[in-house]
Amino acid sequence: MRPSPTQTLRLSLILLAMPLALAACNRDGDEPAPAEVAAETDAPAQETPAASPSNLSFADKTEHATVSLTLPEGIKAEPDLHARTYAEEVRNLRQFEEGALAARTEAEGDEGMPPFEKTVTVTVAGQTDRLFSLRREAFDYSGGAHPNTLTTGIVWDRSLKRLIGAPELFRKGADLTALDQALCTAVNAARRQRVPDARTITLAGRDGWACPRAAETPFVLAPGDQAGKAGGLIFLIGPYQVGPGVEGGYEIAIPQTAFKSMIATAYAGEFAGQPRRTGDVTPR
Repeated sequence: MRPSPTQTLRLSLILLAMPLALAACNRDGDEPAPAEVAAETDAPAQETPAASPSNLSFADKTEHATVSLTLPEGIKAEPDLHARTYAEEVRNLRQFEEGALAARTEAEGDEGMPPFEKTVTVTVAGQTDRLFSLRREAFDYSGGAHPNTLTTGIVWDRSLKRLIGAPELFRKGADLTALDQALCTAVNAARRQRVPDARTITLAGRDGWACPRAAETPFVLAPGDQAGKAGGLIFLIGPYQVGPGVEGGYEIAIPQTAFKSMIATAYAGEFAGQPRRTGDVTPR
């Protein structure tokens, strides 16, 4: 008996639907269920090296450059600062390596140049209940007659979790002339200790050299004689800044009494007492 037109149409629709049903079944088996997708999405991201407490050092050596970084144990107490500092320093060291390779590529060969070298050493300087400071020393040899060493400072606000500098530490619009002069006097005294016949320099400049301005000079907190307080600031003055390169850099500690009235209200309570040392405190 031949099927009626209606039965033929019904059978055709059934046969057409079967591949679609089978495809749907296969998709169900291949794709994760919504719960599985959620589980994958919610899985914690892998910890970045910069955030790991164990990352206090980094070193690498290529044919053209040697680089290294050393951070202090004390930075572990400030995880955000630790992560930021490690990441930035490693990125800069990688760029230094790339620069060493580029220098040789541009010169079309080593031409007898020794490998470049950069070593960054960070140590804990003064700190208070709210502020935490680090001394950063960078040794850099990028060819030429001799290497250079530059010392800078890092000051971290623990409560705000951010870096601060002179614009934040000092009152807006404060007249820093007295602090500039105190720093200038201390620099001249330090220079005479190293070079007895060194000529006096001034804020206005003389013989090509001038005293540094406090607001334009990196600094760290000076440890003081009162717990949880800074006794002053240590200003970090680079080589060639106040005299010939043979003199090297200077680290000058100025007591907080010379600038306490200039400190912003938010940070005034972080300073008290006297620094453990004043004047030239450059490490020997």
